[in-house]
Amino acid sequence: MFAALFPGQGSQQVGMGRAFYEGSSAARKVLDRAEATLPGLLALMWEGPEETLQLTENQQPALLAVSAAAWAAWREAGGDEPDSAAGHSLGEWSAHVAAGTLELEDALRLVRKRGQYMQEAVPEGRGAMAAILKLDPERVAEVVANVEGVEVANLNSPAQVVISGTKEAVDEVARAFKALRARMVPLKVSAPFHSSLMAPAREALARDLAEVALRPPRFPVFSNVTAEPETDPERIRALLLEQITSPVRWVEILERMRARGVETFVELGSGNVLAGLVKRTIPDARALSVEDPEGLRAALAEVVS
Repeated sequence: MFAALFPGQGSQQVGMGRAFYEGSSAARKVLDRAEATLPGLLALMWEGPEETLQLTENQQPALLAVSAAAWAAWREAGGDEPDSAAGHSLGEWSAHVAAGTLELEDALRLVRKRGQYMQEAVPEGRGAMAAILKLDPERVAEVVANVEGVEVANLNSPAQVVISGTKEAVDEVARAFKALRARMVPLKVSAPFHSSLMAPAREALARDLAEVALRPPRFPVFSNVTAEPETDPERIRALLLEQITSPVRWVEILERMRARGVETFVELGSGNVLAGLVKRTIPDARALSVEDPEGLRAALAEVVS
């Protein structure tokens, strides 16, 4: 059994998706549709500038477009549909495009607005996020619980937890982690994602998402909020909104996929961050990355053989 994984913010890079555009007719059609929906997106993805691509309102549709293109190339080349899928944060939207829950054009427009609303929710410079490394997640949660204004945002691996909140609160909790000799790495982000500070963004996106039709996915997609496979469209709609203010339960998602019999994880889209998290969470699992035609061929040889 294999599962498809779709990356989130932080995996973007100038030039992403171009090799698929040139090497796969199916991927080219997807990227042309993305360009028709959001004119100028391909030029930004391929030429930058990097600082403009990094803006969350640009990152999100760009990453979704590349993941959708990688998925189209995978299917065109003979890749099967997965037994289940998941996406990290923004990647959950990409997973639902692959599963047919959302139309590509609807998803692109929604995640562009998602990014805009998230940035507007907290003025730049007022929020912060940081990765806590090599400290037990339960210990991280205990420390964070003692400081108002900061929350656990991402449970990425057994040795990597991301926190999110106001800049003042993150700075304050840093002193506690230093005393525990934990390594804390500030993240280059423009807003405190996956925290209660994002509530205005959730409320704004709810109005837009209510106007879009969702279909039952062709294969189960695990929710970041519940760490469970979801197939009911209205349940998915609610969870995509709740995800904005809730932590990403990535470790649980991977472990539950493995418990269901998944042995191979295939990351589709820009970068290989999720493949790395798989290896750190489930060392004996097979983790593959499909970010260009070369990676596609290698992955197909592993999965189809």
